[in-house]
Amino acid sequence: MKVLILSITAGEGHNSTAEAIRQTFAEHGAEAEVFDAYRYVSKALYEIIKQGYLLVTKDFKKLFAKSYALAENRKTTGTSLYRIANLQLTKKLGKYIKQYSPDAIIYTHSFLGVVTDLLKTKSGIEVPMIGVVTDYTVHPLWEEARSTDRIVIANELLTSQLCRKGIRVEQIAPIGIPVRKQFTESVPKARARAELGLADKTTVLLMGGSMGYGDIASVVEELDAVDGDFQIISVCGNNREAKESVDALRTKKRVLNFGFTKEVSLLMDASDVIITKPGGLTTSEALVKKLPIIICNPIPGHEQRNANFLLNNGVAMAVDAHTHFEDVFYQLLHSPTRLAGMAHAIEAIAKPNSTEDLYKLTKELVDEYED
Repeated sequence: MKVLILSITAGEGHNSTAEAIRQTFAEHGAEAEVFDAYRYVSKALYEIIKQGYLLVTKDFKKLFAKSYALAENRKTTGTSLYRIANLQLTKKLGKYIKQYSPDAIIYTHSFLGVVTDLLKTKSGIEVPMIGVVTDYTVHPLWEEARSTDRIVIANELLTSQLCRKGIRVEQIAPIGIPVRKQFTESVPKARARAELGLADKTTVLLMGGSMGYGDIASVVEELDAVDGDFQIISVCGNNREAKESVDALRTKKRVLNFGFTKEVSLLMDASDVIITKPGGLTTSEALVKKLPIIICNPIPGHEQRNANFLLNNGVAMAVDAHTHFEDVFYQLLHSPTRLAGMAHAIEAIAKPNSTEDLYKLTKELVDEYED
């Protein structure tokens, strides 16, 4: 089976999900390639989307929130401007796809919903197409994925969101956001801590995402002031300034600080709770690892909606300007019932077999097309 996995660089979640899919498919003997669609079509467009996403989500959050809400509430009738704008892009991408000749196409960004739809209706590419929603919400523009054979969502409880967009129930596959295999395999906490050179005691993992969102040093300082005997693992991602700021802190508690790291699975194994902005992939990985989540610094738009889903389903707590880490930790440490309830909720929401299930789904669709 030959599979083309299309992604777009707008944050790293879409690319990381695509790579998780590629790794699992390759383990099954499939030929799979991750391909940044917009980078191929136009390097200028690639840079605009990549840098524009970083700029808007970090420095113009209110603008991003407003534009996201406008996209959510837009009314689509007939041919949308978005479809017209993507016609030329689709033609160029279609030429590459015909040369590559995949048995199936998987894509990990809502922007590609209309592109893959046009590939079927305008370019005559007749192979199974599967869209993967990489958040605990359904982004604007997924209603454009009219001809997609299956749309993978994080949980069956999101089905109603897609149905409101005109997607048929039979198109929906609630198998979960694909995660890398290493997150489905756990190392005992004591061993994970020993490998990291940490003491075998309560451990808090603080993650700022691949781009190191938020004032991570300030969060570390606030955690350091919380009563309790625990240690902190801090991950600043690609934000060099954030890492240097944390490294410069003088703390009472042990702080193990990382920049970008490929050891997130091990860090989660060593931890008892994770503090993170609610990116879809990171929270999925945490849920597979059965970690309670404390949400902070959500990006307006999709991550705020992720937070709402996770909070409403009992797998997370949140801090903000009015609810402090000290209060949240106090509630967790002094309420065994609350922790037990979160553990039960995590079992209900987590999808540890998501990537394997996606492989099976893709194989079934390819077989159906061949028949």
